[in-house]
Amino acid sequence: MPPMQQIKSAIRQNAPHWSPFQHVFTTSRRHSWAAALVFAPKLLAHVSTQIEKSMFQSRVEDVAAPSRTLYPVTEDLFSRAGDTEPDQPRSRGRKITIAVISGALVLLLGAAAAAAVYLNSLRGAYESSVNVIDQEDTFPEESDRPERPTREENGEEVEDEQLNILLIGSDSGGGSGAEEDVAWLPNASRADTIMWLHIPHERDSIQLMSIMRDTWVPIPGHEEAKINASLSLGEGSSVAVKTVEDLVGVPVDHVATVDMIGFQNLVAEMDGVTVDVPTSFTSRDGYEFAAGPQHMDSAMAMSFVRERKSFSDGDYTRVANQQAFVNGVLDEVLTASTLTNPARIHGMVSDLAPHMAVDSDLADAGYATDIAWSLRDVRGSDIDMFTLPNHGLGTVGSESVVVADFDAFAEAGEAMRAGEFREFAAEN
Repeated sequence: MPPMQQIKSAIRQNAPHWSPFQHVFTTSRRHSWAAALVFAPKLLAHVSTQIEKSMFQSRVEDVAAPSRTLYPVTEDLFSRAGDTEPDQPRSRGRKITIAVISGALVLLLGAAAAAAVYLNSLRGAYESSVNVIDQEDTFPEESDRPERPTREENGEEVEDEQLNILLIGSDSGGGSGAEEDVAWLPNASRADTIMWLHIPHERDSIQLMSIMRDTWVPIPGHEEAKINASLSLGEGSSVAVKTVEDLVGVPVDHVATVDMIGFQNLVAEMDGVTVDVPTSFTSRDGYEFAAGPQHMDSAMAMSFVRERKSFSDGDYTRVANQQAFVNGVLDEVLTASTLTNPARIHGMVSDLAPHMAVDSDLADAGYATDIAWSLRDVRGSDIDMFTLPNHGLGTVGSESVVVADFDAFAEAGEAMRAGEFREFAAEN
């Protein structure tokens, strides 16, 4: 059998027993080259053990085979005192095993080097482009914030590792009034969408709760107003964070904003997105949307999420459309074809980051990657999107507003503290 065929045969025979190899290469396919590096130390240790076992087995075979036993078994297995003659050739199996292991090591080291370069490039693309909200302007004073949720573990009360992120979508063509222009948002645009993203400590699901932007609520330190007005008060997000924290009763861990141009670029990088359209309609700029799955290019997708005038209920249908759009984007991002395509991931980060503003922790690519990695098993079916209940439309003076359901805000917070927010999402 030719040497290359021998090596391939040895790989097929030994691969089932080399679980770390399988783990690494399976991980690589599913989560890109970078993920494989997590298992590299384990793999190297395993390879070392395999080499020792292989060498020992070959020596035993050399001794046990009658036709190749040159000295009594009681003597040294590898040499004899005073012997100056070279050792007999090693067994063919031993040569093949060492060749396979050596080849795998070379491949691993090459992949590690390539992944390191790729990760460094990805980190640079993100950290050099993303906008950072000044930490002092991101959150209110610690003494004015709710206590962190806790849970019971092994009979003891410990801090719950859940994450709660205030997501803000902005749009230079959105908002409901010029007074909503926000200097610290990307491109100084208007607050258009407010969502609360919840990640439970198990990291097995994501809940995305939309808060109607026109919800009339108390703004700490100011008069009552639409909730998105809180974003234009102060130098950063601290007033908005304080507003939602007081309503929900749970602290916000991070703040992230993205403008519509960023989403448009992201959709273009993905060659379009398939969205499950909730209701058929024709937008003011002429796009026709039929209920059900529909593939959209970037321009069509932006028309879909921006449209409001075509609906009798105004923002309600628009929010449902935005949720459907986000779900479509997540479904595409979480596909194997995206996760295993470093060039596409790099392009998505490069296109989106300049249109984002985040707190200083999320601006650290390493920290952001840790969060993403902890959610590696989450799929589209594990993501729940819903709108926080309210009491419908109303008026305050001459303004059209959404009447807040303050009990719903409180119940949402209680569900988070109890570890039952997914059940709360399902009920609403």
